[in-house]
Amino acid sequence: MRAVQYTEIGAPPVVVDVPTPEPGPGEVLLRVTAAGVCHSDITVMDWSASEYPYPLPLTLGHEGAGVVAAVGPGVEWMAEGESCVVYGPWGCGTCRKCAVGKENYCLRADRLGIRPPGLGAPGALAEYLLVDDPRHLVPIGDLDPVRAVPLTDAGLTPYHAIARSASKLVPGSTAVVIGAGGLGHLGIQILRATTAARVVALDVSEEKMELAREVGAHVVFPSDQRAPEAVRELTGGGADVVLDFVGLPATAAIAAACAGVESDVVLVGVEGGSVEVGFGTLPFETTVTAPYWGSRGELLEVLDLARSGQVEAEVERYGLEEAPAVYERLRARRIRGRGVIVPGG
Repeated sequence: MRAVQYTEIGAPPVVVDVPTPEPGPGEVLLRVTAAGVCHSDITVMDWSASEYPYPLPLTLGHEGAGVVAAVGPGVEWMAEGESCVVYGPWGCGTCRKCAVGKENYCLRADRLGIRPPGLGAPGALAEYLLVDDPRHLVPIGDLDPVRAVPLTDAGLTPYHAIARSASKLVPGSTAVVIGAGGLGHLGIQILRATTAARVVALDVSEEKMELAREVGAHVVFPSDQRAPEAVRELTGGGADVVLDFVGLPATAAIAAACAGVESDVVLVGVEGGSVEVGFGTLPFETTVTAPYWGSRGELLEVLDLARSGQVEAEVERYGLEEAPAVYERLRARRIRGRGVIVPGG
């Protein structure tokens, strides 16, 4: 089968031929119908040799959708031909966090060497994907897999981040979204669908600012040094929740400067940004968090929002052979919404 692999530290990904996997006991083989391209992959490929923790070569892609092609012994309730998306943050399945569906916070994954597809385990940017357990598959029925696949991360991660701050997103509150790209444009829709907050979007790109308006942001500002002052003036002192979907040092600084008293600053992006916490460094009772992905139950809720038409991913569709060029487009921030690879089509 064809697959997109990261093969050498510092080198661009390549499309290669690799053996098609066969499902063992308890495993499910998917024929991939769609796979999302995420900026987190670029972060991984930018790590130095001393930072990089995964085996090489690595098949990329942690957002996956497909149809069941085959099942291993012991798998009884997954039918061949069923259309599914993959819940990515795999865990042990037995610890306290996994028992309530929070495999994104599995207490044993690191110790046991359990890795998500595309982030340690072979990923979805291939013609076939081997899934370790049917519990990591969510049937999607007649949902379009190309539009559904970004919801497994670019939708689930904002949903989880927003849900943690639900008690602060009441009528009269303001939520700031920094970055209106792959995660941010879905975060804006989730805020509009699930909260009463006024949504303010910040971005450096005119195209992304226009996308933010299209998907429901009430107010849009350029993401520059003047943005915090504009937010404080609009809100009378600072936002209730600030969600940084970029995570650069510069955007983290903007996030902190936009925060109001008793607010939440949520660092979702993974590009090295941080916020200093201490008495006097932030408004009183500001909480700073860095959540990771989301629970299996939350993925079901995100998919239900898509079924109801309240959330829809903006996608750019590409073939498998185009994936290396798509990563270059993503690095240059030229993807509007989410880039999705469709093997064979």
